[in-house]
Amino acid sequence: MAEYLSPGVYIEEVNSGPRPIEGVGTAMAAFVGFAPGGPVNQPVLVTNWSQYVDTFGVSENGGRKTAHMTGSYMSHSVYGYFLNGGGRCYVTRMGQSNGKHAPTLQLPSKSSKSIAALTVQAKAAPSSDIEVEVAPPSGDAPPEGTFTLKIKMGPVQESFENVSLGRSRSTKNVVDTVNQTSQLIMILDAQTTGSLAERLPETGSYTLKATSQSGLPEVQSTTFKGDAATRSGIEGLEIAEDASMICCPDLMAAYQGGLIDREGVKAVQLSLIAHCERMGDRMAIIDPLPDMTPQEVKNWREKESNFDSRFAALYYPWLKVTGPDGQSITVPPSGHMAGVYARNDSERGVHKAPANEVVRGALEAAVQITKGEQDTLNPIGVNCIRSFTGRGIRVWGARTLSSDPAWRYINVRRLFNFVEKSIERGTHWVVFEPNDPDLWARVRRDVGGFLTGVWRSGALFGLTEEEAFFVKCDAETNPPDVRDRGQLIIEIGLAPVKPAEFVIFRLSQFAGGGA
Repeated sequence: MAEYLSPGVYIEEVNSGPRPIEGVGTAMAAFVGFAPGGPVNQPVLVTNWSQYVDTFGVSENGGRKTAHMTGSYMSHSVYGYFLNGGGRCYVTRMGQSNGKHAPTLQLPSKSSKSIAALTVQAKAAPSSDIEVEVAPPSGDAPPEGTFTLKIKMGPVQESFENVSLGRSRSTKNVVDTVNQTSQLIMILDAQTTGSLAERLPETGSYTLKATSQSGLPEVQSTTFKGDAATRSGIEGLEIAEDASMICCPDLMAAYQGGLIDREGVKAVQLSLIAHCERMGDRMAIIDPLPDMTPQEVKNWREKESNFDSRFAALYYPWLKVTGPDGQSITVPPSGHMAGVYARNDSERGVHKAPANEVVRGALEAAVQITKGEQDTLNPIGVNCIRSFTGRGIRVWGARTLSSDPAWRYINVRRLFNFVEKSIERGTHWVVFEPNDPDLWARVRRDVGGFLTGVWRSGALFGLTEEEAFFVKCDAETNPPDVRDRGQLIIEIGLAPVKPAEFVIFRLSQFAGGGA
């Protein structure tokens, strides 16, 4: 308390009013997969497609960047996310950071094959062979002891003219120059044996071999899972506290490339689901295996994968979209579905089921599903993407993979995620406050005010606040033994709105006539 030692007028500011709880964002996706360039093994915030290309793309001939990678689906998924209404997302590029296990190539010196001039190492596992060419210096009077280094991987080309092994004001050091600007390789420091002239590399072309025939980095199921400490893979997204949905489209790329088998796919998806369940504030959007018929995806869902989680949703089938060369390609649906979630949240709210929404950018569904086929898929939690005459390609399902009827619908799970995280963030001021009836009343006031706003937005069922929710924090929930343990217990009940999944009109005949 303030001290009053001499007569006078004292002004004090008293903060006794309500502390509004603000709703957290729900439209933040996170992607884990492969990219041709960019930071490795760390979640990077991306706010639009152009930024994704700048961050994870590599330069082609003429300086134009491309973010598409042969055999990979992540770029198409991120593009579909933004196209369908996504505004921000985290992207984790998988690869070997700091050159760990990345392929290397030793360039021989011009003077002796026993002397290694330079060691070239891929910055990450290359998607195809990297061609390294050592050429004579350019220009009419090039500095002594220089050479030109040219790097090529597919359409991506880099050239470093008149670089040298030494460090002087008149020349550019090859190690510093390449390591600062190259998107494809890094140069390990030059050997210390021999003079600079003796260690000058032999002119010629050399090949830095790709690590896999599929064009993708060598990965295992544990690579996708990653580690929270190193910020890698799925577990590395723990630091992305505002992520609300996670997609792993390149799990299917690894499967198609022969890097992971069906058991490996299940292991990664189990890791993804376990991560979302542990975090408690995000949904896993699961892709089915490619080229599955409705009967095959039913068997895979019920017998082979057999997931049971209220934090996961599965969409079928894959989508046909326009590829970078103008030809149609088939991609996993998870990225586009994350965009539909984001658009739905923005236009209607998180309480609205993300279904009966058009999938933008989809030429068609890879498999045309009949009503009879969906009759077997919808009850087991397979959300179908279907084509309707005159109504486009639409998401026609809104179920989680949970066997619990209370958590059957995606919008119910995501609404609770929204409410729980909003209250958790908005009530930090309560910690270490005196645990007395005055605090209980203030907590009821603040949480009740927030839930009133949620109810008025149409997210809760009921004509009155009392029908829609309750907040209980009093002597009954906080008896002396609870207070002695330093705990404050608040009980909250919500009546979420459920989607009208089955609309039934009952028609009958009646005899019209007189008054």
